[in-house]
Amino acid sequence: MAAAVKLHRHVGRRRAARFLAEGPNLVEAALRRGLVSELFATEAAAQRFADLLSGVPVELVTERAAKVLSDTVTPVGLVAVCTMPDIDLDAVLASEPTLVAVPVGISEPGNAGTLIRVADAMGADAVVLAGPSVDPYNGKCLRASAGSIFSVPVISEPDAPAAVWQLSGAGLQVLATVLDGEVSLDDADLAVPTAWLFGPEAHGLPAEVTALASARVHIPMVGGAESLNVASAGAICLYQSARALRAGFSSRP
Repeated sequence: MAAAVKLHRHVGRRRAARFLAEGPNLVEAALRRGLVSELFATEAAAQRFADLLSGVPVELVTERAAKVLSDTVTPVGLVAVCTMPDIDLDAVLASEPTLVAVPVGISEPGNAGTLIRVADAMGADAVVLAGPSVDPYNGKCLRASAGSIFSVPVISEPDAPAAVWQLSGAGLQVLATVLDGEVSLDDADLAVPTAWLFGPEAHGLPAEVTALASARVHIPMVGGAESLNVASAGAICLYQSARALRAGFSSRP
């Protein structure tokens, strides 16, 4: 259990290539993917989630130990040690993706997790956390993803310009979301493979990243709001892309 506690820290997760998934939703998703290497539960949790844990080796721990393993205010007493999925951007691009979400410089784990969840819901092929971004396997990001981090490949690429070059070189159009974009989302051609670049609301995308985009796109806003947070902007753009791609596929002979 001592090794599991070290996974609360980013450096511990990186060294071990492991992370903690807490609660029945995340544990169930991790079990479906076959990523669980250890599973800890209190006696009460083992009884409460008996159906979920049927046939799964479980190490019983005390309530005190469960609190040490947890990073939530009210632990449910169920924590899994999970192996990080072994996938990189090259592998994603080899599968000829049609929709990729690329949040750049996102430090807020709740926004990152929500965007991962949206990308999964819209059928995106991957999420690429580019530049100095949050660790997608920290507890808050995992919970915000609501298990979607186990359904869609999530890749961290510290060099944002290099990641954009890779995406563009693989044949995807790269669209940067900016407030003063020359192209309206209403007019963008989204029926082709697309990688969306999203920046944090506070300062947006770096200039060196937007300079590499195929086009700069703005979301038409007719109300009083001046901007959208990254998860909201991502939801709108990814939905529009998914809709256009569905229409494109359905019109093929």
